[in-house]
Amino acid sequence: MDDIAADPSHPRYASLLMRHRLEVAEERGMLAGSAMIAHGRGEAFDYLLGERTTESARSASLQALAYLRHAKRPVLSVNGNVAALASDAMLRLAAFLSCPLEVNIFYRTPERMKAILSFIDERKAALDLDVKVLGHAPDATIPGLKGPRAACHKEGILASDVILVPLEDGDRCEALVKMGKTVVVIDLNPLSRSAKLASVTIVDELSRALETMLEASETMSELTIDTSYDHQAVLSAGLQEMLNGLNED
Repeated sequence: MDDIAADPSHPRYASLLMRHRLEVAEERGMLAGSAMIAHGRGEAFDYLLGERTTESARSASLQALAYLRHAKRPVLSVNGNVAALASDAMLRLAAFLSCPLEVNIFYRTPERMKAILSFIDERKAALDLDVKVLGHAPDATIPGLKGPRAACHKEGILASDVILVPLEDGDRCEALVKMGKTVVVIDLNPLSRSAKLASVTIVDELSRALETMLEASETMSELTIDTSYDHQAVLSAGLQEMLNGLNED
C-alpha cells in the first residue's frame, strides 16, 4: 500500500506518502471528484503549521481521546479520504475503544461505498483486528440532512453519544451537534464551519492527530476529560500558529 518511489529521507516524505495513498484510492474508485482539492487545501494549512503537531493540537487530541474513552457508545466515522489516508490508524483506534467504525460519505454511490468498504476490510484482515465495520446496509438517517448522504446505521452513528468525524463537512457536523452528540473533528482549517461547530477540534494533519491519540492510548493509564477545556481558545491558538508561520523569515 505504501510502496512509493520517494526515499524516506526526503524532507517531505510524509506528504508524498499521503498523496500516493490518495492516488491508490482514486484508482480503486474510493474518492469523490473533489477529493484531491480538499486534500490540497488541507496541505496549504499544514504548510503554515510547519507540518508539525502543536501543543494546542496535542491538548485537543487528548481531550478527544478522553471523550471517546468515556463514551457509552463511541463511533468513528470514515469517508473516502479518511479511508485512503488513515484506515490502519482508524481501525487501531476503534480496536482500542472497542467501538464500531462506520463508513459515511458525502457523495454516496453504491460503487464508492463498495470500494471503500472492501479496502477497509482488507486492511482489517491485514492488521488482524476485531473491529465492527458498518456501512454495508444503512437503516437510519441523520435528521436535518437530505439525500443519500443522510444514510447511517442505527447501531452506529444514530445511536452514538461521542463521534469522531475527521475531515467532515459543515452541514453534517451541524446536524450531529443538533442531535446532542459530542462531535470530535480533525480539521486543518480552524476557520471552517466544522471546526467552529464541533465539540472538540484537532487542528492537525489527520495521520499525526490519530498517532497522537494512539500513542496516548498506549502510554497514559488514565484519560480524564478536562472540564476547563476551551474550544475557542484551542481554535485561536491553531490560527495563531499559522499566522506565526506566515510571518517567519
